[in-house]
Amino acid sequence: QVQLVESGGGLVQAGGSLRLSCAASGSIFSITVMGWYRQAPGKQRELVAAITSGGSTNYADSVKGRFTISRDNAKNTVYLQMNSLKPEDTAVYYCNVKTRYYDSGYWGQGTQVTVSS
Repeated sequence: QVQLVESGGGLVQAGGSLRLSCAASGSIFSITVMGWYRQAPGKQRELVAAITSGGSTNYADSVKGRFTISRDNAKNTVYLQMNSLKPEDTAVYYCNVKTRYYDSGYWGQGTQVTVSS
């Protein structure tokens, strides 16, 4: 069984920063891509950032230059450093971890990020 435990969400003022963490544990092998998605009320879930096992990264245009994704392969953990937060960043953030054997990936439970203006 695979578990993804997210932490780091919360309430912050516009311009502030938050750091999200997602640790994968259990029977999870050969992790490939680790990513963060978000879903705001009434909107579809969207990719925020992703990082491959080799360290290549991909960001949504809306967060480029403000968010940084990183990972610790030894700890099976992915991070999302979010700076210069805006009210439009308000959403539930989910981590997703793909493996060589499960390309759809496993999902975390979600963590709420609220940015006040």
